[in-house]
Amino acid sequence: MSYENIIVELIVKGGDARSNALLAIRAAKEGNFSEAEKLMQECNRQLVEAHEIQTDMIQEELNAEEKRAVDLLMVHGQDHLMNAMTVRDLAVEFIELYKMRYADKEGEA
Repeated sequence: MSYENIIVELIVKGGDARSNALLAIRAAKEGNFSEAEKLMQECNRQLVEAHEIQTDMIQEELNAEEKRAVDLLMVHGQDHLMNAMTVRDLAVEFIELYKMRYADKEGEA
């Protein structure tokens, strides 16, 4: 696989992970916590795969005799991964808040 294809894979996995985290928040907002959990599991799986790609790239760079220049595509890939990780962390918090909200509403009934 070419270097560019590897980076595109990083972008896709990061983007998919971010999307699943956002969908999980929406599911929790509607009270569908089993769907939110399923989406978060998929998000986490995608982030693990993206992180493995990143780790392989770092190892390759450390072992390379000649260093590769950092290009805009790589920066974009890293940006997608970091954004996905941030959104995932926030999704965990939002889901917990929605669980508390729904538990409070059930207690009022």
